[in-house]
Amino acid sequence: MLPFHTPDIGEEEIAEVLDVLRSGWLTTGPKARDFEREFAAVVGAKHAVAVNSCTAALHLALEAAGIREGDEVLVPTMTFAATAEVVAYFKAKPVLIDCVSDTMNLDTNRIEQAITDKTKAIIPVHFAGHPCNMDPILSIAQAYNLRVIEDAAHALPARYNGKTVGSIGESTCFSFYATKNITTGEGGMLTTDNPEYAARARMMSLHGLSRDAWNRYSAEGSWYYEILFPGFKYNLTDIAAALGLAQLKKCDRFWKTRERYAALYHEGFRDMPEIVCPQASPNVQHAWHLYVIQLELDRLRITRNEFIRRLQQAGIGCSVHFIPLHLHPYYRDTCGYRPDDLPVASKLFQRVLSLPLYSKMAEADVAQVIDIVKNLVWENRR
Repeated sequence: MLPFHTPDIGEEEIAEVLDVLRSGWLTTGPKARDFEREFAAVVGAKHAVAVNSCTAALHLALEAAGIREGDEVLVPTMTFAATAEVVAYFKAKPVLIDCVSDTMNLDTNRIEQAITDKTKAIIPVHFAGHPCNMDPILSIAQAYNLRVIEDAAHALPARYNGKTVGSIGESTCFSFYATKNITTGEGGMLTTDNPEYAARARMMSLHGLSRDAWNRYSAEGSWYYEILFPGFKYNLTDIAAALGLAQLKKCDRFWKTRERYAALYHEGFRDMPEIVCPQASPNVQHAWHLYVIQLELDRLRITRNEFIRRLQQAGIGCSVHFIPLHLHPYYRDTCGYRPDDLPVASKLFQRVLSLPLYSKMAEADVAQVIDIVKNLVWENRR
């Protein structure tokens, strides 16, 4: 069985973690601060706040931006649960927007029609690692005084018009979950150039305390602190940060491998009209977190679900990214969304599937996936 993903962990990561274990300092401390500094330098941001998930980063970014009960936040429907659920944490309303069919990023032509006098922010999601079309998003946000919080869970290392994702919008949120391009097991990062946002996020990530909790026990620290606001428990441990530091040094190598394997997939499926391959726009660097193909179902005698079942029977792990939010019971029942309300995402959902793409694969693994997919297509052509 070729799994859908396997993390690429080497002796460097093990050594970093052992160093932390031997230090006696396991929770948030010097390694976490080192990880923040190095990550900020890599993406070109002035500030970075390490947290325990991208969900936490999104929550903190919205809190720092002042989202309140009754506000509305624009969210693409083609995303994971976290992007919209953090809006609900504030008793605010996520307003879902349809996607474009090629990159599956949010359709910027649909943003303005979704804006009301309650709209306070927009969360672009860089789907699969392909950056959103940020210029019109930022222009609309400026015109309507909206905060822009990028969900970059898939987008390390991605670039848009020469700028690294993480240094474009007001706040950007990254994921280091086990399947991501670099991993800390669980973890995330919030980057921003706004010092007030960074300070607020850092404070709220540790119970709203008046100083970093870890500093209270360091040589220069003090036992005294004050609770300024009711905060959260979102800090990243030094154990996780040690993994992140080692992984960050390999980030470019990991990306080059993913890009090479994506190119192999492109070439392997080049003459197959039944498969639409993902492409990168000329003005971006695609992070290639996912390789999502679209099946031309009118050319096949099987459904997407049956296609996946047969891939799995043949020993190939795969997945679907994503079930659009408006098709889930919560958004259907609480917001009244119907499939036809966001037709592009609804149609795409029936035909997309994600093939294995990760740096620990071998070229022979990619060739195996290509052969099995092609054989399935040939066997089931109309």
